[in-house]
Amino acid sequence: MTDGTLSISALTKTFAKGSTTVTALENVNVEIGAGEFVAVVGSSGCGKSTLLNILAGLDRQTSGQVLVGGRPVGGPGPDRAMVFQSDAAFPWLTVTENLEYGLKVQGRSAAERKRVVGELLPLLGLEQFAHSYPRELSGGMRKRIDIGRAYAVEPEILLMDEPFGALDVVTREHMQDELLRIWSARRSTVVFITHDIDEAIMLSDRIVMLSPRPGRVREIVDVPFDRPRTPELRESADFYRLRTDLRRMMGEAVR
Repeated sequence: MTDGTLSISALTKTFAKGSTTVTALENVNVEIGAGEFVAVVGSSGCGKSTLLNILAGLDRQTSGQVLVGGRPVGGPGPDRAMVFQSDAAFPWLTVTENLEYGLKVQGRSAAERKRVVGELLPLLGLEQFAHSYPRELSGGMRKRIDIGRAYAVEPEILLMDEPFGALDVVTREHMQDELLRIWSARRSTVVFITHDIDEAIMLSDRIVMLSPRPGRVREIVDVPFDRPRTPELRESADFYRLRTDLRRMMGEAVR
C-alpha cells in the first residue's frame, strides 16, 4: 500500500476527435497530502471526470505524471477505490454480500470479511438492513452501500465522481453529513468531483477550481472552517461569503 499522497505534475490529456485533437486537460499541477479531502470543481466539460479516471488508472494521460505514494500510476490498484454517481451495488446481492464483494475478489478469508463488514455496517448506519437488497432501500442508503464497498477494501485514496448528483437536495445534504462522519472515522485521502460549490465547501479542506476546456488549475482555495462541520455551517455568513467568492471566480472563468 501507499502512504495516501497524490502528486499531479504537468498533466495533459488530449483526445482524437475525427481529424482534430481536443485537449481536455492541460498542464495540471496539484499536490494532495495523506488524509486530505480535496474537492475539484469547474463547469461542465472542464475535464473533472477525466482527471479522476486518470487518478484511478482507468485512463492514461497524454503527458505529465501522476504519483500515488511516490509511485507512478500505471493502472487501477488496491490503494485506490472509486465511487460513481450511478448506483454500483449489485441488485442480486444483499447489503452484507455487496460489502463483502471486493474482499472476496481480494481472496480475504470468511473471518476477515465478517470482521470488516461488522465494522462497516454500524459506521454506515446499515445494521438493520444487513440482509436487505438494494431495491428495498432508499437512494441515500444505496449510496452508503457504494461508499461502504469502497471503504471495505481499505484503500488509501477514495476517488468520488459526483456521488450525490442524482439525489434530491435534502438527501444530498444528509449524505454530505454522513460522508463527513464516515471519513472522519477512516481519514483516507479523498478526491471529490462536484459541480456544486456548496458541497465542495461543506466537505473539503481545499477546493481545486478548473477552468473551462482545456481544464487548467485556475485557483486552489483553502476552506477555512474547522472540523467537525455541522449542518448549521451552511447557514453562516462566512459560508455565504466564501460561496459568493467561488461563484464569482467560476463565473469569471467561463466568460
